[in-house]
Amino acid sequence: MDFGGGDEIRFERLGRAGVVTLTRPQALNAVTHRMVQALDKALHAWERDDGVEVVLVKAEGRAFSAGGDILHIYEAGRAGKPPVEFFADEYRLNARINSFKKPYVALIDGIVMGGGVGISFHGSHRVMTENAQFAMPEVGIGFFPDVGASHLLPDLGGCFGMYLALTGNRIRYGDALWSGLATHTIKAEDQASFLDRLMLTGDPESVLRGFFVQARRESDRPTLEAISRHFNQPSLQDVVDSLDRAAGTDEFAAKTLATMRTRSPTSLRVAWRQISAGLTLSMDDCMKMEFRILNRMLAGHDFYEGIRAAIIDKGSKPQWRPASLDAVAEADVEAYFAPLGERELEA
Repeated sequence: MDFGGGDEIRFERLGRAGVVTLTRPQALNAVTHRMVQALDKALHAWERDDGVEVVLVKAEGRAFSAGGDILHIYEAGRAGKPPVEFFADEYRLNARINSFKKPYVALIDGIVMGGGVGISFHGSHRVMTENAQFAMPEVGIGFFPDVGASHLLPDLGGCFGMYLALTGNRIRYGDALWSGLATHTIKAEDQASFLDRLMLTGDPESVLRGFFVQARRESDRPTLEAISRHFNQPSLQDVVDSLDRAAGTDEFAAKTLATMRTRSPTSLRVAWRQISAGLTLSMDDCMKMEFRILNRMLAGHDFYEGIRAAIIDKGSKPQWRPASLDAVAEADVEAYFAPLGERELEA
């Protein structure tokens, strides 16, 4: 079936299922504009097709998807043509998946970050294997947790979503299941059998009952209690102060604070406000807010500096501007959330 996307994404009708396969394993299935447009077309067609009862998204290679095509974004932005349309289409796709009227199953075996999260975790069924890892590491590259993270992360109990947003830390499938990010966990060796059954029945709930294997959470109770205590604060500065007070005697607090101090202060301030606001916003309003932030990030300094340090001059230390949390003015944070006028994201 050809919905476009070239050799980057494949679409098949297998029995009662519409099956999407990400086919850029050499690029860790980083999401491109072509892939976004093709998947959007496929979902549009399959939602109206009575022969398709369920959509399943999977990937080739060792990663589900390690994010968006960051290098392309960096180069285009550096050339004075930031790819705003790519993000507009991507965010609209994220919202479409969130409101998709049929079961949407993401089968995640390997790492899923950034843009990969956007095409998987807004679906009805997020199925992870023991090989899966989840992260939203954007604050580490001077960006912000986008692709609907402001809708996804605030709902996680115990301030776990805020913790993930502000640290960018990776979690495994047990923590993802415990927190509600994943809806099911299965064995990696059962993936092919799971797909075979799903094609026959078109009913993910009944099929998953036969394959579900309860994953134990990786984080112990003291760690989860520490996350809840430190990140349940009225402001970002209060989070930092709480961690700082405990850092002398508590290894978790010391490590978490050290991680956050390597992140872009601007990104941290924006992410704090964004995840806090997302708690009371609809998915569509979250995407509109993220598009506002995105436009300002692509016109700023830290995103390009973060990519330079992480990818261009691999392993070098980013020089964030401003360089500390207290140097980021409230008015500057406010500006990221200001309306875009006629450039607002429209559904």
